[in-house]
Amino acid sequence: MTTRREAIAGLAGMIALARFMPAAAAAGGRGEPFSWDLLQARALRLHREAWTPPPAPNALLDRMGYDAANEVEYRPERTLWGDGGVRFFPLTSTARRPVAISVVENGIARPFAYSPALYTHPAKHPMAAIGQGGGFSGFRVMNPGGRGDWLAFQGASYFRAAGPLSQYGLSARGLAVNTGSEVPEEFPEFTHIWLERGADGATIVHALLDGPSVVGAYRIASRKLADETVQEVRSVLYMRNSVRRLGIAPLTSMYWYGEGDRGRARDWRPEIHDSDGLAIHNGRGERIWRPLANPPRPRTSSFADKGPKGFGLMQRDRDFDHYQDDGVFYEKRPSLWVEPRGDWGAGAVTLYEFPTDTEYTDNVAAFWMPARAIGAGDRLAHDYALRWIGGEPGDTPLARAVACRIGQGNIPSKPPAPDIVKFVVDFAGDRLAGLTYRSPVKPDITVTGGRVVNQGCYPVDGQDRHWRFILDIQQVNEQPTDIRASLILENQPLTETWLYLLG
Repeated sequence: MTTRREAIAGLAGMIALARFMPAAAAAGGRGEPFSWDLLQARALRLHREAWTPPPAPNALLDRMGYDAANEVEYRPERTLWGDGGVRFFPLTSTARRPVAISVVENGIARPFAYSPALYTHPAKHPMAAIGQGGGFSGFRVMNPGGRGDWLAFQGASYFRAAGPLSQYGLSARGLAVNTGSEVPEEFPEFTHIWLERGADGATIVHALLDGPSVVGAYRIASRKLADETVQEVRSVLYMRNSVRRLGIAPLTSMYWYGEGDRGRARDWRPEIHDSDGLAIHNGRGERIWRPLANPPRPRTSSFADKGPKGFGLMQRDRDFDHYQDDGVFYEKRPSLWVEPRGDWGAGAVTLYEFPTDTEYTDNVAAFWMPARAIGAGDRLAHDYALRWIGGEPGDTPLARAVACRIGQGNIPSKPPAPDIVKFVVDFAGDRLAGLTYRSPVKPDITVTGGRVVNQGCYPVDGQDRHWRFILDIQQVNEQPTDIRASLILENQPLTETWLYLLG
């Protein structure tokens, strides 16, 4: 989990221009039939074999650090598929595992061979010494005209899209194995990738996943639309071993601090995070919002469900003034929403958080964990869409939580007490339109492991369709406190359900 930033550190460092050549001229060698069914059959055969650890990386890669990688440019005229096509990342000190690349045309796959001649770099550069001992660490898909990229795969099974605001942020990955559990986490890798151009212009990535406990086949069709990037994912897994915690459709992100927990701040910027909350649309139709946190110790939260409609790590705060970062633009980081295709059955949306004191460590993961035990020989299939968006994933009449602030609390007229925590949560949305102080709106609160000292809600003066919810909680015996709250009117919900784990 902690290695994602290192695994994709080179994504922003490959600078390119734009001139191209067709795929047929770029891929060579003996062709072989290829299809989604054949890839699944290959994964099935491979899972019956013992996992073979990858060979040790070339020691010369230690010299291919961040600055050296930034000096390497992919030759624009060697771009696969022409304008808006694919360019390939070389191996670096932080992306050391080579991945085999093939190109599929008319059902025939041909290898895309690595060559140092694909790149330019200064004289006496570390890449010159590596020579033919290098390889591909991944690839990126360029915008038309070669002006930056919008999709990148690099490191283990990680990939990410820039989203409609043209800014990279959080990542997806093929699979999470024992993330946040008491046994060591595994990082299965995409060892072979087959690239195909769909009839509708989609970039189709077929990938073979291999790791100590699992082999998988993936088909990921990516389309860049005007207001979002959509990926249709098909995955089939064959288990070599039993796994304690298997994460389907995993997302990984960074949350250092926000408006609610400035005590973690060690930086001049008001907020630093790629995502600020976990959103869930569960099988019962309930909309849930769980603000992210930078906890004092690692913790896992599970939200049991059956037939989930969607979940995702979201960046709701889009106000530049809240970040003041004109270099990496946190307000433009995409949100990532998972939409299951078909019935995923029983399981839980699982959130894993651990402490960080830097923006360079991903400390948040979210994924679907099936309820049933996962054993050796099992086959699992999950289809889903990944939506990289700048807003919300769908319409809902309910108002959404837009801010959460935390501090010392107590009942009004009494000084703050160190053992009482105050939550101030703002909700905004059309469902609150026309409601005033006279409207019988009230909080609906459930607290486990603590005592409610004070509560209330009211419309924010001068803000249309905007209400504030106040809650003071006294913890009991310093145990974790689960809080569940929403605003209701005549027993009908006005807002999504806000959740928080204190402690």
